[in-house]
Amino acid sequence: MFTGLVEDVGRLERCDRRSDAVVFSIASEVVGDEDLGLGDSVAVDGVCLTVTEFRKGHLQLLAGAETLRLTTLGGLHPGGKVNLERAVRVGSRLGGHIMQGHVDGVATMLSKRDMGANVGFTFQPPPELLRYIIAKGSIAIDGISLTVNRLEGTSFGVALIPYTVAKTSLGAKSVGQTVNIEVDMIGKYVESLLGGHLARD
Repeated sequence: MFTGLVEDVGRLERCDRRSDAVVFSIASEVVGDEDLGLGDSVAVDGVCLTVTEFRKGHLQLLAGAETLRLTTLGGLHPGGKVNLERAVRVGSRLGGHIMQGHVDGVATMLSKRDMGANVGFTFQPPPELLRYIIAKGSIAIDGISLTVNRLEGTSFGVALIPYTVAKTSLGAKSVGQTVNIEVDMIGKYVESLLGGHLARD
């Protein structure tokens, strides 16, 4: 489990193809420390991956074929920046919202606007995910816990304060680029639980 509070922006050092998978070597002085262990989970741009090797300041994680196909990780290249978060510990503060690191889809950035006190972004998600996105609800974008501040037809908007822009990789992305999104799991569970009852009514 994760909370969407990005701990560090790591730098991709290598992306090594292993059959249909890719091993990512990432430099991070925060996440790649002694507190990390083999088999631990780390969210990379919101995607839960397993640590396969590490040393201080560096970590390696493997992404399989399906992960590469369904997320933005397949398009990463050495020198790129990624948001990193270690799995939450029991007893830690949940400053964002509960996330699984299971990306639901890829959204496209439609607009980016500096509004002085914050930066506003508009994204177009896959149509099938729109029903889970609500105004004032939570959404994860590249592993960042954010609040939906507006819905406009087939798109939604969020606003980032300057601190979040500075401490994550989202501010460096441009209109037309894609991001990983994970919708709030509560909506999906409610739909699943009520699905059979609604079908019978």
